[in-house]
Amino acid sequence: MTEQEPTPVDFWFDPLCPWAWITSRWLLEVEKVRPVLPRWHVMSLAVLNENKEGMPENYKEMMAKAWGPVRVCIAAEQKLGPEALGPLYTALGTRFHHEKAERDRATVEAALAEAGLPAGLADAMDSTDYDEAVRASHADGIDRVGYDVGTPVIAVGDLAIFGPVISPIPRGEAAAKLWDGVMLIAGTDGFFELKRSRTRDPIFD
Repeated sequence: MTEQEPTPVDFWFDPLCPWAWITSRWLLEVEKVRPVLPRWHVMSLAVLNENKEGMPENYKEMMAKAWGPVRVCIAAEQKLGPEALGPLYTALGTRFHHEKAERDRATVEAALAEAGLPAGLADAMDSTDYDEAVRASHADGIDRVGYDVGTPVIAVGDLAIFGPVISPIPRGEAAAKLWDGVMLIAGTDGFFELKRSRTRDPIFD
């Protein structure tokens, strides 16, 4: 019996989003037990929220800082190819969400070093040269699911969804069961939404 060819799974993330981080770690768990191949793409909380009114000042400040990491991700993708995004996302997310590191240049440079990428990519944090590409990558993801959702976006072929939003990270067979269920429900013609209020904070373990 020939081994099944992995199914590409496109995943759009902003490194600052804790919920996208948990979903991304779930997808890596799925990869161990189902024939899937994650492919990483950038979306942007800053772009997503830039025209929203009534945001608290502290959230506006966070959105201003959110440009830096996604610019660096796009710079890495442009200079070194899409395969650079997975290791960089893991290195950034570990620092932002597990270590609670500052979202500053020193943290980004440490993540670049861990991912084996040039430290000079951190220059992109303060450069608008990559903003058009950030917006294009963001639009590629969000256009698939609509504009009343956020990060993450997952696409398998023509099927695209926002989420799943989960906490903590399902592992092993639990990860596989959730994957199978999400694909079954999302693949139902005319299916649009399942939702309930979140009752716990992101759990990263």
